Amino acid sequence: MACWEGKKYKLDSSENFDEYMKELGVGMVLRKMGNTVSPTVELKKDGDVYTFTTSSTFKTSTISFKLGEEFDEETLDGRKVKSVCKLEGNTLTQEQKGDKPSTIVREFTDTELTTTLTLGDIKCVRVYKAV
Repeated sequence: MACWEGKKYKLDSSENFDEYMKELGVGMVLRKMGNTVSPTVELKKDGDVYTFTTSSTFKTSTISFKLGEEFDEETLDGRKVKSVCKLEGNTLTQEQKGDKPSTIVREFTDTELTTTLTLGDIKCVRVYKAV
């Protein structure tokens, strides 16, 4: 069983998230909201379909995908992108393709999830603790 199965992770710390959202073109009001919420995330697997849910008091987003297969995604800030995910060990890498392509790397352990978001030269690191 993978270390992330059956676990939820809550945001504990965030570095450079405002810069990342700014680079994506997210407006100031949405950025302020994004910087104040502490979302909980969960990854589940059912057969060969993975579901990643991000929930907060502000908004909930769920994506379902099969590894290596492109899928349509509407991001939390309303952008429509094409994404592809791959899983190597306990690291889930998501490539978002669109006007502003970005990479999201999620590294799971028993106690935390480290998410690194990269867009051009901007890099954001968000750490979640298992709850």
